[in-house]
Amino acid sequence: MKRIKNIAVILLLLFIADILRYFVYPDVGKLAVENPGKTAFMVDREAEWKQDGLKDKKIHQHWVPLKNVSQNLVKAVLIAEDDKFWHHEGFDYEAIERALQKNILEKKITMGGSTISQQLSKNLYLSASKNPVRKIKEAIITWRIEKSLSKRRILELYVNIAEWGDGIFGIGEAARHYYGVSASQLSAEQAAHLASVLPNPIRYSPTGTSGYVRNRSRIIYSIMRRRGIVVPDYQEVMASVPDTTAVDSVVIGIPQSLIDQAVSADSSRSDTKNEENSGSSMKKDAAPPEQPSTAPQH
Repeated sequence: MKRIKNIAVILLLLFIADILRYFVYPDVGKLAVENPGKTAFMVDREAEWKQDGLKDKKIHQHWVPLKNVSQNLVKAVLIAEDDKFWHHEGFDYEAIERALQKNILEKKITMGGSTISQQLSKNLYLSASKNPVRKIKEAIITWRIEKSLSKRRILELYVNIAEWGDGIFGIGEAARHYYGVSASQLSAEQAAHLASVLPNPIRYSPTGTSGYVRNRSRIIYSIMRRRGIVVPDYQEVMASVPDTTAVDSVVIGIPQSLIDQAVSADSSRSDTKNEENSGSSMKKDAAPPEQPSTAPQH
C-alpha cells in the first residue's frame, strides 16, 4: 500500500512539474525578434499525412511582415476571431463564460472562447487536443506571450502561422493560393472569405460554395462596412438616393437572423457546431441598429 502511495505522489509531482515548466519554457521572448520555424500544429499535420501514407505532402508557407498585409484582412480576422483583441490581456472572459455555458448544455465541447493570443499559443507549442491539461498550459503560455510581445507582433505571428487550407499556412501563401495576389492586395471581399474559414480551413475553402462560408463571409463584410472599414465605391455613393428620414445610429450591429444563418447554413447542424466558436466574437455586433422614433405628424 505504501509503495502504491509513493508512486501516486511521484506521478502527481511529475504532472505538476509538467505544467509548471511552461512558466519558463518555451522561450517566448525571442519571438519579439525571431520568426518561428515549424510550429507544433504543422508537425501534427505532417504526422497525420505520414500516417495516411501521404509522404509527398508538404507545408507551404510564405512569411509576410504585417505592414505588407492588407488592412482588409487584418480587420476581417479580428472581427471573425477576436473582436476585443486590442483591449484584453490574452483572455476574453465573457466569451469563455458563453462557451462554458453552451458546452455544459451540449454536454460536450462544441464551442470555444479562445482569443487570437490563445490560438497562437496552441498553434506554436501545443496540440489541438481539447483536454483541460492542454488548456492550462495554453493559458500559461498565453499570459507569457501577452507580457512579452506587443499586440502588433502577436497579430503578425498569428496571420503568418494560421492554417488556411490543407498544407497552406500563413496569409502570404493563402492569398497566392486562392486568389493569385499578394497579401497586400487582398480586397475586402476576399479578406472576409479568408477569415470565414479559420474555424475549420480543412473542411471549408474561401473560394468554395459552402453555405456556411457564403453566409459567414457576408456577415464579416457587413460589419466591415458598418464600421466604415470598407468605404463604398464612388459610383455607388453617387448613385444612392439620399435617405432624408434616417438618423445615424450609435449601435453597430447586424440582424440576429444572419448570425443564425451562418451557423446553420449547411444541411447538417452537427457539421457546423464546431464552427460556432469563432462566431462568438461577432455576436457583439449582432444587436440591430436602433430605429429613430417617429413623431406624429401635425
